[in-house]
Amino acid sequence: MTVRDGFSVVAPPTWNRWLVPPAALAIHLSIGQAYAWSVFKSPLESSLQISGTGSALPFQVAIFFLGLSAAFGGKFVESRGPRWAMLVSTISFASGFLISALGMYLGQYWLVVVGYGVVGGIGLGIGYIAPVSTLMKWFPDRPGLATGIAIMGFGGGAIIASPWSTAMLDAFGKTTSGIGSTFLVHGIVYAVFMTLGILLVRVPPPGWTPPGWTPSAVAKSINPIKVSANNALRTPQFWLLWIVLCLNVTAGIGILQKASPMIQDFFSGTSTPVAVAAATGFVSLLSLANMGGRFAWSALSDRTGRKNIYRVYLGVGALAYLLLLFAGDSSVALFVVAAMLIMSFYGAGFATIPAYLKDLFGTFEVGAIHGRLLTAWSVAGVLGPAIVDALADSGEAAGKSGADLYTVSFYLMTGALVIGFVANELIRPVHSRFHEPDASGSRDAEEKSGADDSAAKKADEDEDAATASSTSGEQSS
Repeated sequence: MTVRDGFSVVAPPTWNRWLVPPAALAIHLSIGQAYAWSVFKSPLESSLQISGTGSALPFQVAIFFLGLSAAFGGKFVESRGPRWAMLVSTISFASGFLISALGMYLGQYWLVVVGYGVVGGIGLGIGYIAPVSTLMKWFPDRPGLATGIAIMGFGGGAIIASPWSTAMLDAFGKTTSGIGSTFLVHGIVYAVFMTLGILLVRVPPPGWTPPGWTPSAVAKSINPIKVSANNALRTPQFWLLWIVLCLNVTAGIGILQKASPMIQDFFSGTSTPVAVAAATGFVSLLSLANMGGRFAWSALSDRTGRKNIYRVYLGVGALAYLLLLFAGDSSVALFVVAAMLIMSFYGAGFATIPAYLKDLFGTFEVGAIHGRLLTAWSVAGVLGPAIVDALADSGEAAGKSGADLYTVSFYLMTGALVIGFVANELIRPVHSRFHEPDASGSRDAEEKSGADDSAAKKADEDEDAATASSTSGEQSS
């Protein structure tokens, strides 16, 4: 094997590509701890005497910097490779916990916001995008499945982190020093685990394709899509996808960051109150749904098409929110199932978006485009928790309790998903004027005759009917 730029180890021809998803999982399972933040909310509020809005601040800042670092780091991931990105992610993410631990020991909450939010958030963003484009290069035959396998780790990180964090808080105590010790252990252990991914990751040799796989005849008969990251920003498709991702994330993250106290609030005045231990289990169930949705729904998108699967995420998700609004406090089981369904769509939206981008813009700079699109996550990471926490805090101050604390925010989330559904319907294939010039200097399909264009269009329609491929979901729409 050879070393490129000192960081990207190019795999030998005999390398097993199925070793790459575990490398991605080592990173994503670690940074997926962010989805277990709700476990820390109540201990932080009681030990520091802060509000629910205040306890959500480190999480909000982390998601905000996740999107920013992904946007600015996407180009570097493409040029320097996934190993460099994983190293940066590991250093930042682990350092964020160590700074947060210092902040709790000193009783300085602003250090937690800076450590977990800013420094750790940068680690989240770089680590999140690090393996995505690499996986799509290793799995050109199954892009939805490949990204789903890796990104499901981010969704499933809380399955490990939630009970682990709860156990450490029980052991160390829910005081400032106990929370600090929990943060310290997190930083050390995650640094070791993420290093395994750094050592394992490889990039495919130039021109590599899976054994026995060749692009379809239709794909060979027309110029491949090739849109640069800068040109992608000029297309309506990019901004429509930005809206879709932002609103889908807003609707999911509002529940996720407040999951533990939320389910306790919903059933506090009923005959079936939910204990703290059960609420912790609920966080793990949401993480399981988040993880499973990233794998199952994104793999299904390879057959249904990305546009069709987003219709499910947004449309059915809105119906699930309405179910929570009108019957959520009637049954714990009903609440859990509806919330898990929303979380599965939330996670699946992340896992499917790289393949959606590939369908629309090609693989030329898909990592950089993906990074810039994740600024939608930055906005949603602030918007979702702000809506849910602020409205719950104001409702509590007004004397409300139980499910009434979340009525207005759930209506807003339902509306957000409906708007996202409309935005998804407006997405069409990218016009050829945004494509990069081919080897002859002409732009994709731009100088073809009308007859050639018609033939290519008919070929696309034939492939749509025969294979229901992911791209066909875009063309047929």
